[in-house]
Amino acid sequence: MFPSTWKADLGSGFLVFLIALPLCLGISMASGFPPTAGILTAVIGGLIVSFAGSARLTIKGPAAGLIVIALGAVTELGAGNNVLGYKRALAVVVAAGVIQILFALCKAGAVGDLMPPSVVHGMLAAIGVIIISKQTHVALGVIPQGKEPLHLLAEIPHSILNLNPEVCFIGFLSLLILFGLPLLKFKWIRQIPGPMIVLLAAVPLGLYFDLEHEHNYVLSNHLFHVGPNFLIRLPGSLASTIAFPDFSAIFSAASLKYIVMFALVGSIESLLSVSAVDSLDPEKRSSDMNKDLLATGIGNTLAGALGGLPMISEIVRSKANIDNGAKTHWSNFFHGMFLLLSLALIPNLLQEIPLAALAGMLIYTGFRLASPKEFAHVYKIGPEQLVLFVVTLVVTLASDLLIGVGVGMLLKVALHLKNGARLRSLFRAIVEEERNEGELILRVHEAAIYTNFLGLKRRLLNLDESITTVVIDFENAWVVDHTVLEKLHMIERSWTNRRLVLIGLDGHEKSSDHHLAARRRPRPLGAA
Repeated sequence: MFPSTWKADLGSGFLVFLIALPLCLGISMASGFPPTAGILTAVIGGLIVSFAGSARLTIKGPAAGLIVIALGAVTELGAGNNVLGYKRALAVVVAAGVIQILFALCKAGAVGDLMPPSVVHGMLAAIGVIIISKQTHVALGVIPQGKEPLHLLAEIPHSILNLNPEVCFIGFLSLLILFGLPLLKFKWIRQIPGPMIVLLAAVPLGLYFDLEHEHNYVLSNHLFHVGPNFLIRLPGSLASTIAFPDFSAIFSAASLKYIVMFALVGSIESLLSVSAVDSLDPEKRSSDMNKDLLATGIGNTLAGALGGLPMISEIVRSKANIDNGAKTHWSNFFHGMFLLLSLALIPNLLQEIPLAALAGMLIYTGFRLASPKEFAHVYKIGPEQLVLFVVTLVVTLASDLLIGVGVGMLLKVALHLKNGARLRSLFRAIVEEERNEGELILRVHEAAIYTNFLGLKRRLLNLDESITTVVIDFENAWVVDHTVLEKLHMIERSWTNRRLVLIGLDGHEKSSDHHLAARRRPRPLGAA
């Protein structure tokens, strides 16, 4: 039954479990779901989705990128009643899962190719800022007054001045461990998952500060209060972790909005993660995006029906899976199995985890999503990419994810039109084919941009085995955007017995010195 690589998959699955356990709990709490909801999702993602067509080396489970949508759904659909909001949010997750299944059956796995990388990164950076804005107050042991990201950010100085020292110490130490661990020169200690080191430090501190019992303490003539509300609280039994959705408001405008957000953002983020994991696979195996999307949809439908968070192919845990020697989808299965055993066998130990430690992990995750390095990386690709990144980030913070992404994509189209693309070429790839012996030449006319890339990609994915070289000639394209060049670069890396050659770009102006920077060819006055 098990493959010959089961030992490698078992070892990797266990190490990923050590990373996933605290993150699943933290993501659940930050999303307004019960703490065990994230573990339940990862268990379904491991034990069931692994065998439903999931990409080989991806780890399925809850992700920080969906926290904002999940919390918004609970808050808005519950209208002050978090239990009702949670159950109505479960119905939304079920509906989004069904839509993902339909996406897969309609072969919509290519939807990830329609997302400009700078817009996606801007969205993820905004999510990172939102996570930081919310979890900073938890790490400080303060309940903020604001609810919106910009208000929460503005309240951080006030929370610092009114922090709870014992709680803050746990949160600060957690951040110190996570940020400091990569800087240590001792290779052996860097191999221990950071979240596990945080727990090894935070749980004893929680016991030392006696967070299990309500009490006050005095420090510097100030009175502070601590108690069990600063610790994770779990259900009394494994069976009580199950909850069922409430479909009573499923056709409301708010529910429909969150269904669209879960289905689109979850699908796009998951597909992008699968693509990234494929590029890291030592064996350079390519995943079937439609099969993976189908598996994710099945997983989300089950997770929502049983009380779990929405799932995606999570990039951080998937990368750890590869780094730890995983070979097949069994590593995801073993990671889910260990999570189920932890929930069944050590629930009392899990309840000793301070919320400030989980907040520290989430702040670290948020910082990585919105790292200053991301701004610098995007700027190196081209100034217009930084504009797209920042606009998407700011609009998302000021409104919501859908509006932020929508504005970013529209701005991208506007920039293409400004740079010389014609309306007729926005959604239709104009490509002329020429075949020689063993060689296919594709001459692209008008524009090669993210909105028409699927037409070009289809030609690259349906090649005869006799084709060993593909030449793409951009001489007659007025605009070649960064998204297209990056996607072509990924396709080239996935090919083992075929070459991809790009020509006709010498007469184009580059937006930066980056090798994947967007190109435009100045259009002479009067040119058609």
